[in-house]
Amino acid sequence: MLDDSSSLVSQRLRAVRQMRHLSLRDLAEASGVSINTISLIERGKTSPTIATLHRLAGALGVMISDFVEPESGRPVIYLKRDQRQRARSARALIESLGTGLPGQTMEPLLITLEPEADSGPEPIVHLGHELVVCLQGQILYLVSGQEYQLEVEDSLLFEASLPHRWRNAQRTPARALLVIQSPQEHPDSSQQHF
Repeated sequence: MLDDSSSLVSQRLRAVRQMRHLSLRDLAEASGVSINTISLIERGKTSPTIATLHRLAGALGVMISDFVEPESGRPVIYLKRDQRQRARSARALIESLGTGLPGQTMEPLLITLEPEADSGPEPIVHLGHELVVCLQGQILYLVSGQEYQLEVEDSLLFEASLPHRWRNAQRTPARALLVIQSPQEHPDSSQQHF
């Protein structure tokens, strides 16, 4: 049985897919995620990996945080630590640090990665920029074939159109601040990250 945050993700995924009048097959083709996997996620039988959640959000043209927190339309978003919307993927906890600004083009997330969690076998490519700041542990980023070992307080800022992947290669959890920014004319381009 999945926890409440995973259940919320499954409900919102189905709602957004249906609102866009997409069949499971349509979403599978657009996202590169199998029909079976999407069905299992929507029925609450499995939690999506970070990579899967990112591909689904990208195909639906929404931000990952939209699966856990609706747009507010307010000009200022203030959240106390215990007010963050959270979602679990197979190997990570994703916490939204704020969403809902009109025309928002950046998505700030707090990511907690389980030991040996990674972004998956395929490189990630999307429009915009990406900033990651390691807060705990170590995270290995591979950007355009170059390795960057991030330790506490190290940061990495790069053009997200460069193929990139990440991994917590340690046997302890890692935490990072991740900010994904995409051009306003391509709001879904940042959603391919997870």
